[in-house]
Amino acid sequence: MGENEKNLFWERTAGPADSGERLDKFWAGELAGEGVSRGRVKGWIEDGLATVNGAVADKGKHRICEGDALVIGAAGTGAAEDAPQPVAGDLPALYEDDHLLVIDKPAGVTVHPAPGEPGPTLVNFLLHQYPDMAADRSGMDGQRPGIVHRLDKDTSGVMVVARTEQARLKLAADFAKRRTRKVYLAIVHGCPEPREGVIDAPIGRHPTQKTRMAVPEKGGREARSAYKVIWTGPRGLASLVMVRIFTGRTHQIRVHMAHIGHPLLGDAVYGPRENAEWSRRADSLASLAPRQMLHAFYLSVTHPVSGERVSRWLTPPEDFRRLLAGLTRECLRVGIVGMPGCGKSALLGQLKDMGLPCFSADASVARLYGPDGDGAAMIRRRFGGRYTLDDGAVDKPGLFAAMRESESVRRDVMDMVHPMVRHECEEFFKAHRDEPAAYAEIPLLLEGGWRETGQVDMVAGVACPDGKRTGELRERRGLDRETLAVFDSWQWPEDRKLEACDLVLDNDRGLDELRAEAARLKDEAEQRHAGRNRAFDERLDGLWPELAADIDKEGTEP
Repeated sequence: MGENEKNLFWERTAGPADSGERLDKFWAGELAGEGVSRGRVKGWIEDGLATVNGAVADKGKHRICEGDALVIGAAGTGAAEDAPQPVAGDLPALYEDDHLLVIDKPAGVTVHPAPGEPGPTLVNFLLHQYPDMAADRSGMDGQRPGIVHRLDKDTSGVMVVARTEQARLKLAADFAKRRTRKVYLAIVHGCPEPREGVIDAPIGRHPTQKTRMAVPEKGGREARSAYKVIWTGPRGLASLVMVRIFTGRTHQIRVHMAHIGHPLLGDAVYGPRENAEWSRRADSLASLAPRQMLHAFYLSVTHPVSGERVSRWLTPPEDFRRLLAGLTRECLRVGIVGMPGCGKSALLGQLKDMGLPCFSADASVARLYGPDGDGAAMIRRRFGGRYTLDDGAVDKPGLFAAMRESESVRRDVMDMVHPMVRHECEEFFKAHRDEPAAYAEIPLLLEGGWRETGQVDMVAGVACPDGKRTGELRERRGLDRETLAVFDSWQWPEDRKLEACDLVLDNDRGLDELRAEAARLKDEAEQRHAGRNRAFDERLDGLWPELAADIDKEGTEP
């Protein structure tokens, strides 16, 4: 035991679920997250450094009872010369009187001294702002004055701290007997289903990684959490979840959310695979989860002297809000539609010339139908090479003739090719997530239900006089009238198609006018993108008081 480890000790009050537990097993579970091994716990107990209700307990098999005051450590009560020293800092108080404090704990700060944690800790900052909490003035423990519960180092939010020994004993007993209400906010990967539920799964030390906790196959200590999905980001990438905990196990929320398959963003310990994938993202989101995204949002306790309820909530810090906002700040997905030969490709070309990200379904199909294309391979397998050229590419004229003659062939081809085009387009939108808008020309977008499934956020239609479309533009493409009529028959009528669009662009004159329409589309898309971001920011500003009010409505009982 090194010099820097002496005079460190821990206090707990045994709760209902702890009754009958062996003393050594209890402390091994409590201190697993502190880097204290089970062997060290056993040694401390055998050395007489553990007490139960003030009496030394030197047998690990000692059975504890609910309400027992438990202390263990490398020495009894920390020597004054080794006690934490005041360190200047800024801890905003949400509530303050002579008996207790409700404070805003920042992420990145450990609550109290522990092995391997040099500090400064929350205790150091408290001693600077509130000198009366020092052991020689308050009568409280010198190592952890006023601490009655803990938050992980990288968890932000509301904490209550006692200012007197009388208040500390009362508050500690309330936490042990679950007479407090603790509600957290977390940002998790994906979207939990069901969107609201209770996780009742015991937590114990990980069988092979001793500094981690886990839901073991056998054993563990009772742990119960209730969660509710508040909001899910676009494409179900991540969700804001409210979690109420009824027990106070080490890393409880992190373990429980990972247990149901939705670890916290930024949690490399309990979501290593998801965190690694997130860190490899090609967009700006990769840098927006610097810690596990967990915030102690709401805390309600009984005042140790007056008996009144003290309830406080706290808006999440900037990094938490910035990640939520970043989840919505993806590009506006713009789909471009129109009748065959109306000028969609010409419009897309104008957008490309403006330096905007563009995707063409026709170009995607051309790649898929090429000699090495996935579409060509599927069509070859499905039709036994009937519509395959010697180099492996699709025989487009032959396939078109078959599709024209047989509705079942056309449907088979569409069912094979459309999902592949959809996937390529999805990857295109992902690659341009940080742009204000990205544009995709998808002739059958409306017919394929892309809007209903959220594949696009806005649909722009190109309107072209029928005489121009079936005359001049048809001839430029080298299509005969009969072939164009077949293409038309596979799509919605123009009036229905344009009626379903958010914006209709005219292609009734020349390229200069079409260029102006492309600029109009760009302006409209970017305005919608900015408006969506503003609306979400306003929603976030109003969300926190709404959540707190809803929690308050549940009543004052914990």
